Amino acid sequence: MIAALDHVQLAAPEGSEDALRAYYADILGMTEIPKPPALAARGGCWFQAGPVQLHLGIEQDFRPAKKAHPGLRVTGIEAYAARLAERGAEVRWDGDLPGHRRFFSHDPVGNRLEFLERVA
Repeated sequence: MIAALDHVQLAAPEGSEDALRAYYADILGMTEIPKPPALAARGGCWFQAGPVQLHLGIEQDFRPAKKAHPGLRVTGIEAYAARLAERGAEVRWDGDLPGHRRFFSHDPVGNRLEFLERVA
């Protein structure tokens, strides 16, 4: 039986770790967490915010997915969107999900991310 989602892995091209750190840590406010030594040798980086983990792994012939994405629940979505925009990240609002405020952004290598908050 599945009990919880442990993490989401996104792909990234070789050599993109510094750009990923700038986006996920500096812009999104996540904390970089250490990879186990055997996995660290493969490149990439891992990030965490509360119980949410995103793993960025290096993929040869990387191409970002056009539709696939993690959906990240946030609180204070207006302020969070402003934080991203102030730091130069794309914020594209979408009103198509009933009962939610949400927007999309792309990381520096083109991975699509959805940020959403329930509304009463």
